[in-house]
Amino acid sequence: MPYIFWLNFSCHESAKNLCHFRYHMQSYCCLFSFSFFIEVVMAKVNEAAAMEIDDPNSNISDQISTKFSINVLQLLKSAQMQHGLRHGDYTRYRRYCTARLRRLYKSLKFTHGRGKYTRKAISESTVTEVRFLHVVLYMAERAWSHAMEKRQLPDGPNARQRIYLIGRLRKAVKWADLFSHLCSVKGDSRTSLEAEAYASYMKGNLLFEQDRNWDTALRNFKSARSVYEELGKYGDVENQVLCRERVEELEPSIRYCLHKIGGSNLQASELLQIGEMEGPASDLFKSKLEAVMAEARSQQAESLTEFHWLGNRFPITNAKTRVAILKAQELEKDLHGPSADSLSAEKRLVTFDKVFTAYHEARSCIRSDLASAGSAENVKDDLNGLDKAVSAVLGQRTIERNQLLVSIAKSKLTRRRDDKNEKVTKPEELVRLYDLLLQNTADLSDLVSSGRDRKPEEVTFAEECELKSLAFRAERCFYLARSYSLAGKRSEAYTLYCRARSLAENALQKFQAHSKTDQLVPLYYLQVMIKELKTLYNECRSYSCVEHATGIIEEVKAPENLSKKISTISLTGADKKVEKYLLEKLDLYEPAISESNVKAVPRIEPFPPAFQSVPRNPIVLDLAYNAIDFPSIENRMKKDKKGFISRLWG
Repeated sequence: MPYIFWLNFSCHESAKNLCHFRYHMQSYCCLFSFSFFIEVVMAKVNEAAAMEIDDPNSNISDQISTKFSINVLQLLKSAQMQHGLRHGDYTRYRRYCTARLRRLYKSLKFTHGRGKYTRKAISESTVTEVRFLHVVLYMAERAWSHAMEKRQLPDGPNARQRIYLIGRLRKAVKWADLFSHLCSVKGDSRTSLEAEAYASYMKGNLLFEQDRNWDTALRNFKSARSVYEELGKYGDVENQVLCRERVEELEPSIRYCLHKIGGSNLQASELLQIGEMEGPASDLFKSKLEAVMAEARSQQAESLTEFHWLGNRFPITNAKTRVAILKAQELEKDLHGPSADSLSAEKRLVTFDKVFTAYHEARSCIRSDLASAGSAENVKDDLNGLDKAVSAVLGQRTIERNQLLVSIAKSKLTRRRDDKNEKVTKPEELVRLYDLLLQNTADLSDLVSSGRDRKPEEVTFAEECELKSLAFRAERCFYLARSYSLAGKRSEAYTLYCRARSLAENALQKFQAHSKTDQLVPLYYLQVMIKELKTLYNECRSYSCVEHATGIIEEVKAPENLSKKISTISLTGADKKVEKYLLEKLDLYEPAISESNVKAVPRIEPFPPAFQSVPRNPIVLDLAYNAIDFPSIENRMKKDKKGFISRLWG
């Protein structure tokens, strides 16, 4: 059986390989006697060699290879937002990068050995398709996300973890440089430019974390910013938006580098303002800024030796307590300062959470000092007073936060459901919030009144807590009445509206009397409360009139409505599916025709009635006959008499 060989030679086959091939093919020709086949192949080889000699520019087409294109910023932004960095979860993003690299290695068949691990290097000759560039990019992203994960530890990285963090950033810079080099050779011009900006950004992050070479870090950040500014002028709208966002994210780091070099006289408040930027590119800056602010607070806290509250002065001896209280007071300036009105409700809630964290940290430090105070009574008294003061301020901020939640809920109470697809607030939610406010006010009043020797300031403060409690009770009663009104219970709603009006009137009189005397509460706050109570009083009066009129109308129309509903009752329920008929619910007290929220028309009994089983006479079956073994009765049977001949043949 003849053997067929298919040989393919490229046009740039060297002469040495050609001679080597001729020698082996002649030997194969002798062995298999395929002379005609060999002659044809040799003719093709000679023709290819002649073409190679005649055409000196034949290598130009091989040197021109296809250029790969990657939208680096869009690829990274999509991966980061979909896998954790929308919420700052760097652990999840690092795991995604690891899984992505595993899939890329497997699809490219670029594994590093099955038994012994042997890393394969990626060079220019290795990059034969765009996924090799993705491998290098995700290696850099994995190292960077691992470093940022260490940066976001609860207590901050210690010395050993910081060394590891810087090592991971160096690894990210190494992979980013390799990615930039490969893109400059294998990628198009835009991909090469984006890769260069990415490498500059990684170098700036490394120097930023190392706290040195601020001029070099500034140069890298500015280089990345200039690239993204130019790229933001071209492409589609999505690409332009991404480039502008990255430029805005790089701006705080550039300004901070200028501040460290000395080219910008930024204050601490300005640093906090530029640190409010959101995005993965600004997270490293935020951590650095937090460290700087902590150092500034520790220096400033040396002058904070006392804590003032209701005319009392409590000494602060612990440095950690000073720093925590100073941090809380700085955050309170944002809530009660001149710029508080410009803050959105969401940012104010975040600031309240930070204030709570700072005060809880101060309380934990105070109580640890109490545990180690021993038998020193003076020290214990000072620490107990400081703990009481900090707890009281914390209670005040809790009331303010819950009042902010009430204002947010009130703004959504009358809003339509289709406004920004937000859920409409129910009156029951406001009732729950006012329950919390009443509990907070009672706890704060008990805390202030718990001392032995009460000062006049503390007595006045407790009275003001009682006044706030009256206002909160009136508000709670009003929204409880609204919930009953929505449920169709007119008599209960009318009674609650009248009760809320009386509570609002009582609280309004006491607030007006309190505003004429000396008080610790600011006059502006009293004016706001008086205005709200007047509005509440008028609303209670109008709503009670509406409920009264609505209740009378419903009572007048009740017989007519009842007759209409009774007329809709039918005997059968065959046309519609009924869960339970009226005759089946005789033992339950459930109105079927007076409820307005009943969807189905009540039915009495299904007709025609369903089939029922009727008893009949039993069928007698002899089941024991086949199981009885009867005795033989052959001896009792009559035998036939046989003759002589029949006996012989029988």
